[in-house]
Amino acid sequence: MPIKPCDHVPTEIAQPHAQQQRGCEDCLKTGDTWVHLRLCVHCGHVGCCDSSKNRHATRHSHAEGHPVIRSLEPGESWMWCNAHEKQVG
Repeated sequence: MPIKPCDHVPTEIAQPHAQQQRGCEDCLKTGDTWVHLRLCVHCGHVGCCDSSKNRHATRHSHAEGHPVIRSLEPGESWMWCNAHEKQVG
């Protein structure tokens, strides 16, 4: 059964800027490490996943009111809505 997107998924998905594709923006600033990367589909912010110690993608989502993130891992294209706490694509 296909996953139905929620109303939080924007019609146009933001892309990371060239300098953001190197890794988690916030971890790079502090010299920290991450496990996996997530993209804010609303503004293009790249943050680390919840398995990373800083959980920057979720922090950004809550702080900015941008609920939907997408995996930036090779071969993955799923999206997650933090507002609904479910996979939406």
